[in-house]
Amino acid sequence: MNEQKIFEIPAATKAKAWIDNETYLKMYEESVNDPKGFWDKQAERLDWFRKWDNTLDWDYNKGHVRWYEGGKLNVSYNCLDRHLEKRGEQTALIWESDDPNVDRSFTYKELHTEVCKFANV
Repeated sequence: MNEQKIFEIPAATKAKAWIDNETYLKMYEESVNDPKGFWDKQAERLDWFRKWDNTLDWDYNKGHVRWYEGGKLNVSYNCLDRHLEKRGEQTALIWESDDPNVDRSFTYKELHTEVCKFANV
């Protein structure tokens, strides 16, 4: 008995989505037909301290895959710091514990403070 369930996406969720299905399919097609161009565009959405020299280099037969060679970025900066000015008071993280009575939300500013504390341990 292999029953396939399809769950419709609520309209309110669709309205807030970053992309729709049509856009996703176009992006997927571009990623297959022009991987370098596609991944260059995606990388431009991040802040880089040094731009990469080579977007991608791969040989699956040898198990060789390299991304953004020569580039330098800071993941923490891209996740937190660059959002502080405009989104500092917005929720960045919601933590839900196994105990339904315990949870915690962090704004970008609060999360940045905690990350900085931990980085200085």
